[in-house]
Amino acid sequence: MTANDPSAGRWSSLDRPPLNATSLRRALVTPDTLWTSLEVVESTGSTNTDLAARAEELPEGAVLVAEEQTAGKGRLDRSWVAPARSGLFFSVLLRPGPQVPEERWGWLTLLAGVATAGGLARAAGVDTALKWPNDVLVTVEGEERKAGGILAERTAGDTSRGEGVVLGIGLNVSLTQDELPVPGAGSLVLAKAAVTDREPLLKAVLRSLEQWYGDWRAAGGDPAACGLQEAYAAGCATLGRHVRAELPGGRELTGTAEAVDADGRLVVRTADDRREAVGAGDVVHLRPVR
Repeated sequence: MTANDPSAGRWSSLDRPPLNATSLRRALVTPDTLWTSLEVVESTGSTNTDLAARAEELPEGAVLVAEEQTAGKGRLDRSWVAPARSGLFFSVLLRPGPQVPEERWGWLTLLAGVATAGGLARAAGVDTALKWPNDVLVTVEGEERKAGGILAERTAGDTSRGEGVVLGIGLNVSLTQDELPVPGAGSLVLAKAAVTDREPLLKAVLRSLEQWYGDWRAAGGDPAACGLQEAYAAGCATLGRHVRAELPGGRELTGTAEAVDADGRLVVRTADDRREAVGAGDVVHLRPVR
């Protein structure tokens, strides 16, 4: 390989080899699984945007993985950018209906969090926690840090295949302290994960996602009946914490996060003993009130 080799960039870091798409397809895209296709691209703006644009032509179970995202999206229009091959950046196309009523589709973000945490526990040997509604947390030197995020977006256009949801997952794997986008971010390598090879991690998360999604859909989207509500509560670091919920319209709500209700909303008890369910907004974990 010479300096002029156009493929040299793919191997610019021996600690960050490219994903093997053929191997991943062989392991994941089989007749008895949810996953119907898997594509790995070198770089793109956003896997969610790309997959949503192709949703009309693709069946449920399409997976799009990017080695690098240059305009990755998070909640509240935040960006998600990381060095090439330093993490897992992928989206999947799901069509829950007609088995699942649309009012229960909001659970997909929480379901993806439970699936990601379970897959990482098995494949990476690292403990994670979930911050409502869509963050994956790891512990770095005793400090809680965000290592991943989840974004669910409805597809638009022709519904001949049924309306769908593009579910995007971004996970920092090998980011070093110097590469973190903000001081409060984290990564699996900083959390001293036993495994940081991205291929087994991706396979584990997708298999976990397939299992939880299948159970949830078989239960008609009932989060209690399939065990999802209990599993999310067990792994949610937000519950029991003093929080500030920054709500749409500029309103703020402060109190103790008590539960996640049947609709996936965070139930907050305020200082005047009111209980309010938060369905959208940004939640900040606050220090305990003394």
